[in-house]
Amino acid sequence: MLKKLGRVFLVLVVVFLSHVYLQLAQNHFSWHLASKFIVSWHTEKFILGTLVLLSVWGVCYGIVANLSVSLLLYSLGITVLGIANYQKIKYRMEPLYPDDLKMITEWSVLKDMVGPVLVIGLVIIIVVLIGISIYWALRSIKLPKNRQIYRGIFLVIGLVGVGYSSQFNSPNNLLRKGYNHTALWVPYSQEMNYYNTGFVGGFLYNLKVEPMTKPKGYSKDRIAEIVKTYQTNKHKNNATDQPNIVFIMSESFSDPGHLTGPKFSRDTLQPYHELAHQTYSGQMLSQNYGGGTANIEFEALTGISLEPLNSQMTTPYTMLVPKLEELPSIVSVLKNEGYEATAIHPYNTSMYKRKDVYNVLGFDQFISEKEMTYQDKIENNSYISDESAFSEVIKKLNESQKGQFIHLVTMQTHMPYSEKYQVSNQQVSGVENPISFKTYLEDIGYTSQALAKFVKELKVLDRRTLVVFWGDHLPGIYGEQTKKNNGETALHLTEFMMIDSEDTFKPVDSGKGSILSPIYFGPKLFGKIGKALPGYYELLIKLEQGLPAFEKNRYYSNGKWSKERTLSEETQKVYEDYELISYDLVSGHRYSVEMNFYKE
Repeated sequence: MLKKLGRVFLVLVVVFLSHVYLQLAQNHFSWHLASKFIVSWHTEKFILGTLVLLSVWGVCYGIVANLSVSLLLYSLGITVLGIANYQKIKYRMEPLYPDDLKMITEWSVLKDMVGPVLVIGLVIIIVVLIGISIYWALRSIKLPKNRQIYRGIFLVIGLVGVGYSSQFNSPNNLLRKGYNHTALWVPYSQEMNYYNTGFVGGFLYNLKVEPMTKPKGYSKDRIAEIVKTYQTNKHKNNATDQPNIVFIMSESFSDPGHLTGPKFSRDTLQPYHELAHQTYSGQMLSQNYGGGTANIEFEALTGISLEPLNSQMTTPYTMLVPKLEELPSIVSVLKNEGYEATAIHPYNTSMYKRKDVYNVLGFDQFISEKEMTYQDKIENNSYISDESAFSEVIKKLNESQKGQFIHLVTMQTHMPYSEKYQVSNQQVSGVENPISFKTYLEDIGYTSQALAKFVKELKVLDRRTLVVFWGDHLPGIYGEQTKKNNGETALHLTEFMMIDSEDTFKPVDSGKGSILSPIYFGPKLFGKIGKALPGYYELLIKLEQGLPAFEKNRYYSNGKWSKERTLSEETQKVYEDYELISYDLVSGHRYSVEMNFYKE
């Protein structure tokens, strides 16, 4: 009897300590914060999370039917989870989400993010976990009947516990209700959710959920009213041709000169600045810092902001789009007019499920690194250069007599920012990571030069070509002092410009440039060339007039930033229309698609 009690006590101690470890990783390994969370602030939630972890151990034991081995498997798995969460917070200022676990097969990306040592360690742990599990699972087949029943009970209880926990966001889930007694869920800040409820609570909160909560007044008749309103306000089609349209999302491209603190002796962005001063340009509000490329891409292509979506919808590319048969976007708008649509990404096809996503969006072709003609790299950079990627775009534009839409997502400036180039004649100060900062300056300098060359090449094409170029997010190289000096908003502003090969786009009169969300790129470009807009783009144009840039907890209106959405009565009405249309697309009955809201 004492022996059995001792085993129970051992399991409880290991699970308890594992939860303490996860909380430490969540709190930057600050024992002060973790202990306050466990003992003073959120004890009830810590106990609930421990029960969830106990269910996970139960599954481990049910598989291998050995106490010591099950504790080893469980502990190794929790160790990996904690390290992954700590690393993501460190580099991207956001916690680990359940959907991030799908990245576990992207070894090359993980290597670049956290270094080869950690990745090799991760591979070894995973191989060990799988090997031990298989060995002991097979060995347990020979156990006597009473032991089989015993392990079966643990497996069933564990699976039921884990399964029930996975339904955390269901309306009547008792575990969620237990958390709700004291939890403060913050829809606009996942960082605060994890801080307020702990790693386990925050992780559960981001499990399966509806993409968007149903807005008040949603119905087929209401959608019909919205469609009628914006379809009857159509701009006349003053466009006389069918120009090529190129979207270029440049990995981590931003202007460090906009930040307070960092100083550098040589401006590597001079070619970019010269272009920007001659055309329509400004800053783009990015949803993310240090990562989240696919979310910015989603917004730019579809016009759907993540702001009205549920906060748990952290990555629509993997959590939403592949489940749909089609999703209206600039791709479908242009294809309805006879355009060919091509996506180019000088990397593999599996990242963010891009191959599946591009099929849903309607691209005719996806050119990845394997299919590219131009694959040159610069010095020690492991990624295909932007110059090569731009050459691939030029090649594609020369291959067809039809109007083309090309969407390029670059990779040259992806992390890591060390040992890529032999950097010389560059002095930096005011940054926490000078080596990474120097390399980053060199990286964006190469992009800037390649972009200037690309624009010159566009001018000799037979067909007029329009380009929207933007950086998806800032690099995750800035330390705590730089973040403190600049505040949240500055770390979410990157660069954008729109280019016409016929030089018709003029810079903003103020000289400071515009501030835009990426959802407006398509309609803004169409408006500049006098192109007829589908009703959906009319809605976006109207919304942009009163709310040029917005994300959760970050709104730009009337030239000012605020944490809350304070709009004029007219803009609020447009926003409510936009919210209803967004719900109709991602969670509703898609009435607006049937009503041709996305066609001219």
